[in-house]
Amino acid sequence: MNAPTKLNELMPQTIEFQLDGRTVEAFEGESILTAAKRAGVDIPHLCYKEGLRPDGNCRACVVEVKGERVLAPSCCRAATPGMEVQACSDRAVKSQKMVVEMLLSDMPEQGYKWNDADEAGKAQSEAGQHGELSAWADKLGLVVRPELKALRREQPKADISHPAMAVNLDACIQCNRCVRACREEQVNDVIGYAMRGADSKIVFDLDDPMGDSTCVACGECVQACPTGALMPKTQIGTQVVDRKVDSVCPFCGVGCLITYNVKDEKIVSVDGRDGPANHGRLCVKGRFGFDYAHHPQRLTKPLIRKPGVPKTIDDGQPLNWSDVFREATWEEALELAGGKLAQLRDTHGAKSLAGFGSAKGSNEEAYLFQKLVRTGFKSNNVDHCTRLCHASSVAALLEGVGSGAVSNQVNDVENADLIFIIGSNPTANHPVAATWMKNAAKRGAKIVLADPRRTDISKHAWRTLQFKADTDVAMLNALIHAVIDEGLVDEAFIRERASNFEALKENVKGYSPEAMAPICGIPAQTLREVARAFATAKGAMILWGMGISQHVHGTDNSRCLIALVSVTGQIGKPGSGLHPLRGQNNVQGASDAGLIPMMFPNYQRVDNPGAHAWFEKFWGQPLDATPGYTVVEIMHKALAEDSDPHKIRGMYVMGENPAMSDPDLNHARHALGALEHLVVQDIFMTETAWLADVVLPASAWPEKTGTVSNTDRMVQLGKRALQPPGDAKPDLWIIQQLAQRLGLAWNYQGEECGVAEVYDEMRQAMHAAISGITWDRLQRESSVTYPCLSADDPGQPIVFVEDFPTTDGRVKLVPADIIPAAERPDVEYPFVLITGRQLEHWHTGSMTRRATVLDALEPIATASMNQADLDKLGLAPGDVLTIQSRRGEVAIHVRRDDGTPQGAVFVPFAYYEAAANLMTNAALDPFGKIPEFKYCAVRLTRGGTPAAVAGYSREVQEITT
Repeated sequence: MNAPTKLNELMPQTIEFQLDGRTVEAFEGESILTAAKRAGVDIPHLCYKEGLRPDGNCRACVVEVKGERVLAPSCCRAATPGMEVQACSDRAVKSQKMVVEMLLSDMPEQGYKWNDADEAGKAQSEAGQHGELSAWADKLGLVVRPELKALRREQPKADISHPAMAVNLDACIQCNRCVRACREEQVNDVIGYAMRGADSKIVFDLDDPMGDSTCVACGECVQACPTGALMPKTQIGTQVVDRKVDSVCPFCGVGCLITYNVKDEKIVSVDGRDGPANHGRLCVKGRFGFDYAHHPQRLTKPLIRKPGVPKTIDDGQPLNWSDVFREATWEEALELAGGKLAQLRDTHGAKSLAGFGSAKGSNEEAYLFQKLVRTGFKSNNVDHCTRLCHASSVAALLEGVGSGAVSNQVNDVENADLIFIIGSNPTANHPVAATWMKNAAKRGAKIVLADPRRTDISKHAWRTLQFKADTDVAMLNALIHAVIDEGLVDEAFIRERASNFEALKENVKGYSPEAMAPICGIPAQTLREVARAFATAKGAMILWGMGISQHVHGTDNSRCLIALVSVTGQIGKPGSGLHPLRGQNNVQGASDAGLIPMMFPNYQRVDNPGAHAWFEKFWGQPLDATPGYTVVEIMHKALAEDSDPHKIRGMYVMGENPAMSDPDLNHARHALGALEHLVVQDIFMTETAWLADVVLPASAWPEKTGTVSNTDRMVQLGKRALQPPGDAKPDLWIIQQLAQRLGLAWNYQGEECGVAEVYDEMRQAMHAAISGITWDRLQRESSVTYPCLSADDPGQPIVFVEDFPTTDGRVKLVPADIIPAAERPDVEYPFVLITGRQLEHWHTGSMTRRATVLDALEPIATASMNQADLDKLGLAPGDVLTIQSRRGEVAIHVRRDDGTPQGAVFVPFAYYEAAANLMTNAALDPFGKIPEFKYCAVRLTRGGTPAAVAGYSREVQEITT
């Protein structure tokens, strides 16, 4: 079939029909209801919700179609040319009223969703307590007849077993919106419709209480429910709020757009917005993880360490900060913080200072922070958590394709025939992104999951490659070998758009699937089958996570992924390409803004003479032309001998928690404690803050206006919903105050610490990527994809269409060979430790473990193991075991997870009382300088005493399988 060549072939075709006596346009295949709504005609509807498949079961939206005997449900009836429709005829309106009245008559006296409440929070009418049902009743002028009320069913009991949501089936109208949201949108398959006749009802799993079901608490059912039968517990009763503020989710890199509902200066609930990354969808963190901002442990005053108090972190943190710190005024704290940093710089040289910025803050903060380090500290010793997540991916991408960002956006999986997910657990780490993958699988796309752990997405996979941990290169080279060996190479792509293919071809000769099968643990025929499917797919897309990057061979892993898409020509077109899934809300943006030691903003090397000269002129300051130290290297330099001219003596840490996130935590904490001066800027007393000399109380994400850039290359605007508590200050203000004390004459003007002016300066520094994304445009559009080079440029969701931003315009293929992990299991330490995230918690847990719902869902640390290994060790789920590496140990409760391979144990890293990174290995990838978090040798022994949980006031709950 030839591609469309004319504009009218690309544009949606329209038809005309008659609606209530006037001519109305509809798109081909569009429903009467949707077309009517666009034409300003409001037809009652309850089971219909935009974004969900129309079901037509409530019959509130019926209309009269000329020539037809029965009324038609307008939500699932397509308009056709010349059709004559009466939405307001006597017959149609009578039926609409009958449906709404009958449903309303069955409602409880006291409702749950008072959309039409007055300022006092009371329903305007008895009918005004049932959400959309009440709203339609009011529009239709309905009053329920007493004789219908007398027929009301016996009201089901409420189910309040879930920490986040209340189930009130007495308000359920069985519209099935929750079923469609759960099954078809989120693809979680928890909610169903059971029984028959008068006994029919909504159920969870096998009619379990919601709290005992497999519900993952995404809350999509809550957002879909029209009557309050499903409600967030935080907002039962009046839904009157003081204001609604649009923002961006502060957690993972998917970048879901949200709306904060604010009442009495507190966020009471969160709604998903129709943003390009989420289209209204949210996960449990985005919907229910908001109240950390109101936690009583928020820092509200600057703190200064008391003289003589040692810098240590015990198993249980001090419960009272006043044992270690004293309160100070902002002036005193800033003078000490900035003055001591300046003194160390002037006494010991520019290399004596370092800064860790944050991927949890805004682009503007990241940009200003790295500018402070480069112009105020006068070195490039600045880094952030990308060094601990995707540094090796970025190193390989910059080398191979000339850009560290993704080639295609996550929801482009809609156009893929094959979706290759490797080293990622998207249902836990990127849940909304995972919904697009599951949607694609339902429509027929093949998912291939490649991971040492069999995770939840495997239930939707065509093939699961559960390879042996640490054998990524062996398996990927086998796939490349099979493509070449079976004549499936895209010869035109290689000839016109790739370089170094012959070297790659020669290198993989020894990596046949037959030779690699014993090494990686995947049968040769399966490897060949997957290679064929990948190469012959119309579009094949690779998405990967930290399971690829957090190895000493992480850069080589990514080089293999680049080679696989290149030899098959699966890049630069819809449904194809490379997508490293970003872990935090602004890892992409912080990297783009220059929060890395070897790059200025927009990945311009600090040792490139042209870039160096440009930024010296732009900032009006002399700059260091030598790349700085990375996160782990900075920790080593903090423990260097005094004679070392590059010994790190002072640090400024903004919103990062290296005392929890770095590998080999005993070493990292020792390094932080050895600093002569440590300034920590954060919203809580994190593990790092306990080691500080000065602690500066900062602002949480809902308390600031700024931009973040998600994993899809979308620059997105979040607006301030709250004021910081007490004397806490905006991060931009704190950075600028410290800059003044380091001798920088900054003078940013405008609201909210000059955020718009900072953004505009950053836009000039990143002109090759975001020059077309002005502050005014973001105010209008909320989200714009880059590259975007002009005001009328819509942005480029797919890049590398014609060439690559490399010196020769070609992708560079880099051969990779097997490099074993830095530490392998042996007789003394026979198990492999794998670390990662879990659905309910994020990063080091400082925010999510202070969110009520998230903490209730996953209150204590657990280690996941295969049943066979549990049996060998004589353990049952809920028992305690001690995990020990050559660097540290933790005692932790165990849970069964047969997706974890035999010989391995998985531990999430969000729990300070069982900090996984006490055990991990600080060995680095030589290119990305990323630690090997995903692989180290451990031994397991029964028993032990888990560390006390201090500071969060929670009870240890029973662990289930």
